[in-house]
Amino acid sequence: MNTVTMKFGGTSVGSEGAIRNLVGIIQEASTHQRVVVVVSAMSGVTDMLIESVRMAAKGDKWEYTNLSAKLKDKHETVINHMIKPGKDREQLLVAIHKLLAQHIELCQAIQVLGDVTPRIMDAVVSLGERLSSPMIAAILRQNGVNAQAIDASKFLITDDTFQSAHPNWDASQANVDANLVPLLDNGVVPVITGFIGGTRDGVYTTLGRGGSDFSGAIFAALVKSDEVIIWTDVDGVMTTDPRIDPRAKVLPYLSYTEVGEMAFYGAKVLHPKTVQPVINLGIPIYVRNTFNPTHPGTRIGKEQHPSEGIIKAVTSIRNISMLTVSGSGMLGVPGIAGRAFLATAKAGASILMISQASSEQSFCYTVTDNQADVVKQAVEMELAQEIAQNNVDGITLTKDIVILTVVGAGMRGTPGVAGRVFTVMGNNTINVLAIAQGSSECSISFIIPESDIKRAVIALHELALSANGH
Repeated sequence: MNTVTMKFGGTSVGSEGAIRNLVGIIQEASTHQRVVVVVSAMSGVTDMLIESVRMAAKGDKWEYTNLSAKLKDKHETVINHMIKPGKDREQLLVAIHKLLAQHIELCQAIQVLGDVTPRIMDAVVSLGERLSSPMIAAILRQNGVNAQAIDASKFLITDDTFQSAHPNWDASQANVDANLVPLLDNGVVPVITGFIGGTRDGVYTTLGRGGSDFSGAIFAALVKSDEVIIWTDVDGVMTTDPRIDPRAKVLPYLSYTEVGEMAFYGAKVLHPKTVQPVINLGIPIYVRNTFNPTHPGTRIGKEQHPSEGIIKAVTSIRNISMLTVSGSGMLGVPGIAGRAFLATAKAGASILMISQASSEQSFCYTVTDNQADVVKQAVEMELAQEIAQNNVDGITLTKDIVILTVVGAGMRGTPGVAGRVFTVMGNNTINVLAIAQGSSECSISFIIPESDIKRAVIALHELALSANGH
C-alpha cells in the first residue's frame, strides 16, 4: 500500500479553520493509503516559549507565568471548540495541564539558576510540539480518523548536540521498524511531534529552528514513504519573496539541488536540511497550501529540469556581515584560510559564503550579524602573529549587506549566465562586493549593500520572469 508522510507547519495547526482543513486533508488521504502525520507547534507558540525562557532568566516570574496562561488558553480554546465533552477531551486536558505544569517548573529552575543551558532550552521549546500532537490526534479521532499521538523522542534518536541535534539513523530505524511500522500496518495514523528527538537516555533534543520540515523528511525516509507533503500557508516554492516583488510565481518543479540552494540562501518555505534524508531514496517532496488544498503546489525530485530561462528563482539573506582577511604577505603561506575558518567554527558560527581572489592575497566570507563581532575577535587572536608581522593587514568587517542568490539547474554548462546577471546589476548601478558559485553550478551568490536589495531582487526576478515567458 502507498505511504504518504504529511508535515503540517505552525500556521496549518494554528487556528480552528486551519485544523479543519488539516482534518479534511487527512480524512481523504487515509481512505486509500497509509498516512504519517508530523506536526509543528501552533503558530506563535515556540516564540512564546522562547520568550518565557528569556523572562525566567531575568527573574520575571509574573511574565513567564502570564505566558504559560496564554499557552493554556490558546490550546484549551481549540480543544473546547473542536472536541465534544467526554473521556477523550478530559484525558487530553489533563495531559495539556501536565505539560504546562512542566513549563512552569522549568521556568522556575531557570529563574533560580539565572542561566539557560542548551539542554534546558530544548526541554522548554519541545513543549510546543508536545502540546499540539495529542490535540491534533484527538481532533482527528473526533472526526473518524484512527489517529494516535506519537512523541518523536521515543523514535528519533539523536546525539546530544542540544538545539541542533543530529539523527542516529541506525538506532532510529530500529525503533521505527519495531514500533511505528506495525501501527501503520494496523491502520493507525500516527501524529508525530516535529522538530524534536531524544538522546539514548531519553533527554529531549531539537533539530534546530524550523526543524519540523526536517522531521517530516526523516520519518518519510525511516518508513520508506512514497512521498512527503509539506503543508504550509503558501501555494508552493516561489520564484522570489512576494513581499519584495508581488509578481512572484509558484514553481511547479525543482530539483533537490535547486531547492537545497534556495533554502540555504534565504527561501523560507523549507528548512535547508529537508532534502537530505530523502535524496538517496528518491522520495519526492511536495510543498502545498493547507488553505488552498486543490492547488498542486511545487514538486521536488531528483531530476534536473532546466527551465527556458535558465534562472528559476532569486533568494536573499539579510542580517549578515562580511569578514575580509587580506595582506600581501599571505601569498603562498599555507593554512591561513583554514585557521580563520577553524577559529570561526570554534566561535560557534557557520559560514554562509566564501570568496577568494586567485592571487591568494585576500579572501572574504560571511556570517550572521549577531556572531560577526565575536568571530572577528576570534580570527584576530588566531592570526595575531601574522598581523604583528604585517603578513596579514588585519580583519575588516563589513555590515549592512545581503547575500543575493540566483538559482537554476539550467545554469550548469550554459555560457554567459553570470554575464547576464552582472549586466543587470551594472545597469541598475548596484555594486557587487563579492561573488561565489557553488560546485553544483546551479546557483550564483553575490554580496551587495542592504540598501540595494529591493532594486536588485526586482531586476533579477524580471530577468527570470521574462526568460521564462511570464
